[in-house]
Amino acid sequence: MNAIIKVGGKQYLVNEGSEIFVEKLEANAGDKVNFNQVLMIDDKVGTPYLTNASVEGEVIKNGKNKKVIVYKYKQKSRANRRTQGHRQPYTKVKITKIAA
Repeated sequence: MNAIIKVGGKQYLVNEGSEIFVEKLEANAGDKVNFNQVLMIDDKVGTPYLTNASVEGEVIKNGKNKKVIVYKYKQKSRANRRTQGHRQPYTKVKITKIAA
């Protein structure tokens, strides 16, 4: 069973048992989370969301991505690679149940 959910302004295609990286959620590892903004399950499409549909998941871990590498080019200069100081936080979620 496939579903498309909306989390943090982005849409994710999920299956039961799949693991996704989403924007940081206010939950600790081992907590259960429920996603109510379900856009589509198999061939049922909502307008904009399906009613009485939810996707349940379990938080695996919270973390931060690697630093972003930004390339800046200046003519006749040797320094062209810099690392920016931003690391985007994320939450890794394992999908356990899709209910229609």
